[in-house]
Amino acid sequence: MSKIKMILKDGSVREVEQGITLAEAAKSISRNLEKAALVAKVNGQATDLTATLENDANVEFLTFEDEDGKAALRHTSSHILAQAVKRLYGDVKLGIGPSIANGFYYDFDTAHTFTPEDLVKIQAEMEKIVKENLPLERKAVSREEALQLFAAQDEVYKQELIRDLPEDVAISLYKQGEFVDLCAGPHVTATGRVKAIKLQSIAGAYWRGDEKRKMLQRIYGTSFEKKADLDAYITMMEEAAKRDHRKLGRELDLFSIQEEGPGFPFFHPKGMVVRNELEAFWRKLHLKFGYQEIKTPIILHQKLWQQSGHWDHYRENMYFTKIDEEGYAVKPMNCPGGILVYRTQHHSYRDLPLRTCELGLVHRHELSGALHGLMRVRSFTQDDAHIFMLPSQIKTEIKKVIELFNTVYSVFGLSYHAELSTKPEKAMGSDEIWETATTALKEALEELEMPFKINPGDGAFYGPKIDFHLQDSIGRTWQCGTIQLDMLMPEKFDLNYIGEDGLKHRPVMIHRVAYGSLERFIGILIEHYAGAFPIWLAPVQVKILPISERHAEYARELAQSMLDQDIRVEVDDRNEKIGYKIRESQMQKLPYMLVVGDKEAETRTVAVRKRGQGDVGAMPIDDFITMAIAEIAAKS
Repeated sequence: MSKIKMILKDGSVREVEQGITLAEAAKSISRNLEKAALVAKVNGQATDLTATLENDANVEFLTFEDEDGKAALRHTSSHILAQAVKRLYGDVKLGIGPSIANGFYYDFDTAHTFTPEDLVKIQAEMEKIVKENLPLERKAVSREEALQLFAAQDEVYKQELIRDLPEDVAISLYKQGEFVDLCAGPHVTATGRVKAIKLQSIAGAYWRGDEKRKMLQRIYGTSFEKKADLDAYITMMEEAAKRDHRKLGRELDLFSIQEEGPGFPFFHPKGMVVRNELEAFWRKLHLKFGYQEIKTPIILHQKLWQQSGHWDHYRENMYFTKIDEEGYAVKPMNCPGGILVYRTQHHSYRDLPLRTCELGLVHRHELSGALHGLMRVRSFTQDDAHIFMLPSQIKTEIKKVIELFNTVYSVFGLSYHAELSTKPEKAMGSDEIWETATTALKEALEELEMPFKINPGDGAFYGPKIDFHLQDSIGRTWQCGTIQLDMLMPEKFDLNYIGEDGLKHRPVMIHRVAYGSLERFIGILIEHYAGAFPIWLAPVQVKILPISERHAEYARELAQSMLDQDIRVEVDDRNEKIGYKIRESQMQKLPYMLVVGDKEAETRTVAVRKRGQGDVGAMPIDDFITMAIAEIAAKS
């Protein structure tokens, strides 16, 4: 048998027998790799380990540490879930079952209504299937053969999926024991590779996300290679439940979502304090970085959205109205308004870069099932900025934006990683323009020595982007900041500047957000801090607790002294025991409580209780105010 070359990720080359399986190839490298590998990438394509190598190829073996490896294990888990449900409940029709971030799900159509008790039974059956260690066998079939198979099983959803596949797409099935599913793969070699499973919840989901189609039952779960990793994840999820911003938003009286406005948040007085502090910080920082703030209308003429491309690429997510019998749209994005502001004046190369920023309210239609507190809403404020620049200024401006992002996220104790997204399937502009823009973003990241991963095909329709994924205090990641490089909108709107040669030239444009959505960022901060905001953000920074009614006047005098120096302070002068007042203030997660009685009134001191430390002793009131002001200014 002839030899072929296997080029590994580190560039090393190994000669192997033609026709060797990828599992055997991993074993030939090391026993440890054979145990750890879940799937492989062959010439960039994720592939089962049971597949054979027939020609020279670049091969990368993927473990649970790799996203594609993790996805394969969890995709296999979804097949195990479907097999378990089919074993336990006879009349079930299968929808789809992909891997998702942190887990997997499967959609089912059945007359039986799943309950949390059912999840216990289903998980037990899944664990039984894992112990059976059933091999996953891939089989390529014709369209007709696949349709016949699923017609015989009355799997109407699988038949629909097959009929909707393009004619040139190869169809494959995966079999494990008695269970067969339509699937492109890849999968791990056997069900026994899934060592730890946890079913988590049940939800409704419209078939194919279409609210006009039938509502199916979706079972969510997660899986890991090791039970210890699953246990750590469950502990994190329990902590996340305690930090749920919807729960804390109610308890701390920050915001609400009313049935009269699903997806449209109501900010309460305390929530507005947090919001206003974030806006003030944002404005001061942008002034320092050379931005000029603008404000553009919420409703603009339909022709603007046709010109920008949103009409063709984003219309299903927009809201519309008629004014004077003409079509208008509520803006889903701020960029066309920012472009119109640029166009109001003539610009010279000396004016560039021109940095404009806007806290712009946008509206986007989201399906009701996708709405989630402040994290997924229908109206939100984007902290947008649009930078118009010379082509020679691209890398410098991108670096300055990243510097601004570093400043923002470090204040909140949020670390992040960057992801570069390239040209999507639906996109405006030529491959050459996209290549130029993508290369500029890539080089800026490389010159800053910033690690990043590439998301092929995930860019905006008008340009590539860098997304910033923040990590919170319990290890979860959230996508917030974005830098999008755009060479197309300036073309569509005929933007120009006069160059050194006296001729008109086309500027390049950057779209960027730091917070992303202000509402979503507040939700993230509520969970990141578990509601215990740092003193500069806290709605109430200090609460004064008089021990009895006769100490209330001294408490109110102290409060006025603090209010005069812009400290947010409240007095709890209710006729309640001091222990009750302290416990209630602790529930509100206040940074400081000041207890005052006879001794404090006589010596003009306060007994200081600090969040997380308890009683820290007596302090002259002037010293406390000086300390509090310093902490607020330092954003500590």
